[in-house]
Amino acid sequence: MNRPLLHTPVLLDEVLEGLEIRAGGRYIDCTVGTGGHARAILERSDPGGELLGIDLDLAAIVVAERQLSSFGKRVTLVHDSFAQLRAIASAEGFIPADGVLLDLGLSSLQLESAERGFSFQRDGPLDMRMDRDGDITAAHLVNELDGAELAEIIAKYGEEVKARAIARAIVRNRPLGTTLELANVVARAVGRSRRLHPATRTFQALRIAVNEELEALSTVLPPIPAILAKGGRVAIISFHSLEDRLVKDFMVRESRDCLCPPEIVVCTCGHKRTLQILTKKPVRPSANEVAQNPRSRSAKLRVAIRV
Repeated sequence: MNRPLLHTPVLLDEVLEGLEIRAGGRYIDCTVGTGGHARAILERSDPGGELLGIDLDLAAIVVAERQLSSFGKRVTLVHDSFAQLRAIASAEGFIPADGVLLDLGLSSLQLESAERGFSFQRDGPLDMRMDRDGDITAAHLVNELDGAELAEIIAKYGEEVKARAIARAIVRNRPLGTTLELANVVARAVGRSRRLHPATRTFQALRIAVNEELEALSTVLPPIPAILAKGGRVAIISFHSLEDRLVKDFMVRESRDCLCPPEIVVCTCGHKRTLQILTKKPVRPSANEVAQNPRSRSAKLRVAIRV
């Protein structure tokens, strides 16, 4: 029962430094999870600091409420998608904010709950929904899409070179009901010569598709500069190349005055830079952190400041 409370926040010191947390500041944690980063932000921003926490997973909100209850009215928690950040921040009076954090990884609460179906380390139903009220589950995709559609999802969101072979194997072995059934089918199709479990990319792809994660990320990024106060900071932790590419492109775009194609001599777009990138290269976890928390190994942190 206590496992969900033991989630270790990734790159915690680096996030606190990147956001430059100050007493009395106002911060938004767009993926509050079970409250690991949020607790540290609230402690560092005392006295008077406030935090708005958002999460699509209602179970995470319930745990965060308990974990952060000692901070009283300094905490506001909202069960919703971070794609609605602008509307939520406006409704809760968090514009302008001194800092915005997105940690795009899964929490221990999700990974260690077999019934959520996120991990092939535990046998459970093929669910993978962050919002349990969502209509589409991984089982729906695996058992109802045709082979071409499945292969496209696995290739696009999992960057899996054997997507077609995996899709054919899934179709041959349908219906599939559990995470271990799917993982075994994928392993037989791919082989076991990889450093990572052969089903890792397929599970990533299905999760991204079920939760429309890249669409949500593409929606939340553009309004962030307008939400930040001047001098406010945004810190984003990604865990795979698709996320990191979106984050990097967003920060690079917002750090430029003109977005016109090079062949246009006189600027016609009128774009003015809103951000200055503070991390020339993404910050990675130390060897010590990876040893203590192996799930952090693929994390990349990028930070920018509102200008």
